[in-house]
Amino acid sequence: MASPLQNYIRTHRKRAGLTQGEVAFLLGARTGSRVSRHERYERRPALETALAYEAIFETPVAELFAGLKHEVNEATLARVAELLDGIDLKRLHLQAARKVEHLGLLVDAPALSLSLLQ
Repeated sequence: MASPLQNYIRTHRKRAGLTQGEVAFLLGARTGSRVSRHERYERRPALETALAYEAIFETPVAELFAGLKHEVNEATLARVAELLDGIDLKRLHLQAARKVEHLGLLVDAPALSLSLLQ
């Protein structure tokens, strides 16, 4: 399966019939250049801006930034696996057992891992 686009800002903006300048105004920016940089993947928006996009387009951030979400999930799951490798199972106690169980679920069930950043 092909990776999703980094973001779908342009798609949603065009669908809504808005210009970059109009979206910029809704974001509280002075010009459309910020929107342009986001659409071309030159710059990642701050969380506040991403949430504003969500409000403007009535689409969850995870869908607007599907490619970025995919990248973040992959990197996070790689770190989960690394963390699991570093846990000393010989010294396992209740708290560590819960940790291993939770992290193991993330690694074994990719569908669960998608909820990691939602």
